[in-house]
Amino acid sequence: MIQGLLHYEFLQNAFLTGILIGIIAPLLGVFIVVRRLSLIADALSHVTLAGIAASLLLERSVTAFTGLNPIYMGMVFSVGGALFIEKLREVYKSYQELAIPIIMSGGIGLSVIFISLANGFNTDLFSYLFGSVSAVSRTDLFVILAISIVVIVLIRLLYKELFILSFDEEYAKASGIAAKSIHFIFIVMVALVIAASMRIVGILLVSSLMTLPVAASIRIAKGFKQTIFYSILFGEISVLGGLILSFYADLAPGGTIVMLAVLILIFTIIIKKVNIAKNYNIKEEQLGERS
Repeated sequence: MIQGLLHYEFLQNAFLTGILIGIIAPLLGVFIVVRRLSLIADALSHVTLAGIAASLLLERSVTAFTGLNPIYMGMVFSVGGALFIEKLREVYKSYQELAIPIIMSGGIGLSVIFISLANGFNTDLFSYLFGSVSAVSRTDLFVILAISIVVIVLIRLLYKELFILSFDEEYAKASGIAAKSIHFIFIVMVALVIAASMRIVGILLVSSLMTLPVAASIRIAKGFKQTIFYSILFGEISVLGGLILSFYADLAPGGTIVMLAVLILIFTIIIKKVNIAKNYNIKEEQLGERS
């Protein structure tokens, strides 16, 4: 595999892209999970699928769109979906969670229409759905690198505000934090990361990479920053381990990455239960000695 990395550009692109996605997806995922917005990744991934299908359709029917990277149209649709979610959250102030299934339904509907107009699934669309290592180009790598830099810088600059906003939105507003603007920036970052991650993991599996490592880290972390650290660590193990396994076992990279993340989650749940049992036994022994 090392020889392959040295000689094949697509493998270099895949691994470098995987490293970046393994950082930014769980990093944003921590804030998503804490704010109980886990389904937003699913909603935006379906909207991104509509953008990809629309781009492939336009490439067939309009000469001007020939050669256009579908990732750009996917990003436009994803950001548009994020903006619509924010607008709907304002409309349904008492039922803000309705915004996510509404956008998800619209994304699915548009995807089906565009796919049917394009005469069904083709190889390109299938690779976007479930991920494809060989499809990652140098352009994709540079786009994801730019998005990663923007996300990391913004998280660093807005960390305090995002932290307060995640745990207590009302307090954040009362303390003078521009909650609406910060949430808008955050939701756009999520949309861009989802669109960027689809090359490796696939549109239908990208939400897993934003939530599973976070779910695993919550079981063992003792603080918010530790949760971020473990989430990124588990994300990297899932992505790089999944790419290596898929290379040697000739498996789909997206599915392999997600299943590794699931195994890590199961492992952390077991570890947590074992630790609880050990602590309980120690306390029982201490009480027995005192009595």
